[in-house]
Amino acid sequence: MSYSVGQVAGFAGVTVRTLHHYDEIGLLAPSERSHAGHRRYGDDDLDRLQQILFYRELGFPLDQVATLLDDPEADPRAHLRRQHELLSARIAKLQQMVTAVETAMEAKKMGINLTPEEKFEVFGDFDPDEHAEEVERRWGDTEAYAESQRRAATYTKADWKRLTSGFDAIHARMGDLLAAGAAADSTEAMDVAEEHRLFMHSSYYDCDHAFHACLGDMYVSDPRFTATYEAIRPGLAVYLRDAIHANAARAGGQGE
Repeated sequence: MSYSVGQVAGFAGVTVRTLHHYDEIGLLAPSERSHAGHRRYGDDDLDRLQQILFYRELGFPLDQVATLLDDPEADPRAHLRRQHELLSARIAKLQQMVTAVETAMEAKKMGINLTPEEKFEVFGDFDPDEHAEEVERRWGDTEAYAESQRRAATYTKADWKRLTSGFDAIHARMGDLLAAGAAADSTEAMDVAEEHRLFMHSSYYDCDHAFHACLGDMYVSDPRFTATYEAIRPGLAVYLRDAIHANAARAGGQGE
């Protein structure tokens, strides 16, 4: 079976003019001609056109496409494998771009007015935007959330670096206590938990012991937060939560 140039153009989503051009430069010569001299394309021609369009979609110039397709050492399966690898790499790159755009959108919503380079410099592998959705879902209608948004909108890169450094130091001390075998309800662990609460209180929003206990629960219940703490030291998410609850109970709050 063979197909006219108009039919092939419709199948492939290209123009008739494009097919004429491919024929003129020797990239895709139809295997048949009608009695009237019109182009007729067979199944092998359609297979070659598919390969051409794959490579064009990947940004290859026509002369390079011709070289690839006319390589006597290559077979159709080799082309498909190459295209699969290239398309997979492109998909991964596009996904990174989508993530970057989403991150920028969330950063604007959170009031974190930093460039991507500045955010990497400040936060390293930790991306605060990944946690924004869960925080907003839980507390988006609270005054504490509104206060955190107001404060965040005023922070500069230097402020975020200072805050990140402070948090890192607190988390490191809590991780060291965990590694040393100190109980989560020991005085040392509760003191670091209180330091954590006061840091949140002074930097983000009013954070009483009851609210702090809710934060501790989220560190364990939400896998994004858990992963952040587990990356510091395995078991830290649960240990920090338990220390926060113990500290709230010590203060007469509602940590239990």
